[in-house]
Order: sequence, then C-alpha cells, then structure tokens
Amino acid sequence: MTKQQILDAYAFRHACKAFDSDKKISDDDFELILETGRLSPSSFGFEPWQFLVIQNPDLREKLLPLVCGQQQVPTASHLLITLSRRGDSLKPGSDYLTSFMQDVQKLPAEIVKMKGDFYALFHQELFQLAGDERKIADWAAKQTYLPMANMMTTAALLGIDSCPIEGFKQQEVENFLAEEIELDLTTFGVAHITAFGYRKAEPARAKTRRAAVDVVQWY
Repeated sequence: MTKQQILDAYAFRHACKAFDSDKKISDDDFELILETGRLSPSSFGFEPWQFLVIQNPDLREKLLPLVCGQQQVPTASHLLITLSRRGDSLKPGSDYLTSFMQDVQKLPAEIVKMKGDFYALFHQELFQLAGDERKIADWAAKQTYLPMANMMTTAALLGIDSCPIEGFKQQEVENFLAEEIELDLTTFGVAHITAFGYRKAEPARAKTRRAAVDVVQWY
C-alpha cells in the first residue's frame, strides 16, 4: 500500500448520512473491521469496551426515536454500539482487572502486582479518578474512540462508508438495551454508535479541515 492510498482512504471517509440499504458488507470484510477494533490499544491495555452488532431490524426500528430519527440506524448494513466499562470493575485491585492481567495479558504474579500498584497511583494521584464514578466512566469511554477510529479507517481502506453517532438519548438507549438484551448497566454504559455500509450518493461537498500549519506546532 502506498502513502497516497492511505491518504485517499482518509479523504474518502466522511460521516455518511444516507446508506444504500440494498448494499451489504460481506462477512469477511466486517469481520476484518471488527478485528481491527479488537486489536486496538487502550490505556494499560485493559480494553474497557464491548461491541454490540445490532442487525435485528425490529431492534433498529425501536432505537430510531432514541437516536433523533437518524436514518443511518435503519439503513446501515451493520450497526455497532460500543459499550464502555464503568463502576467497580475499573477500580484498582478489582477482581476484573486482576483476572484480566492474569488470564488475558498472561502476566506473572510480580508484574501483576507492579502494574496494579502503578494503576492505583494513576487512578488516585496522576489522573485523580478515585472516588468519582463519572470521571472513571469518562476515562473508560475515551478509550473506546480508539477502536472506533481504527474500524472506520479500516472500512475506508476497504471502500466502505461509516458514520460515528453521538446524537442519541444516552440514558434511554442504555435503558432500552437493559430491557431488550439485559445489558448490565452497573458494568457498562453506551459510549457511541457507529454505522457502516455503502453511501447512497456522493457527499454534497468536499472534506474540509484546517490547514496543517494551523494544526501542528513544532518546538
């Protein structure tokens, strides 16, 4: 892949507002998109996310009034709701984090303790998250934008469109998921929604961004 092909993918990507509902992403392509999300980095490598792929048309229709009627939700080939962790599972010394370091990251006991101690320092002093549930939830939610960005970039490289969505009634969407799929709201909240598919028409205008000289400063 050339540098120009990479830049072309970024130029191709836009917040697609209207998907062609007759065009579907292949299973192989969407599995690749999901895999780049799964392989994304996170602070301490703790992966404080979960991905829900909502393909049931009835669920999407029920979601529609909760997302301000945005038509990407019913028309996208694939609809992804990203959850972020919150609550006790992200507190230093939690069973979740300890088992994660042992069973997922396969760290030896002495490294688990060292990493756990540094996470406690980070939690209590460096980022001052301790005792503030909202801060903890917001810190975890910020991590979820890394897989979202990687999945959208992968989609663009494959010629697939996407649209990140934050225009929704967060509490109502969470309550909906708790009712429909028994989502545990003590452990997870909804960070954002991403729609994937194929554009119905070309964008009405070219991509706009600030000039590099206005964005980047060197010292």
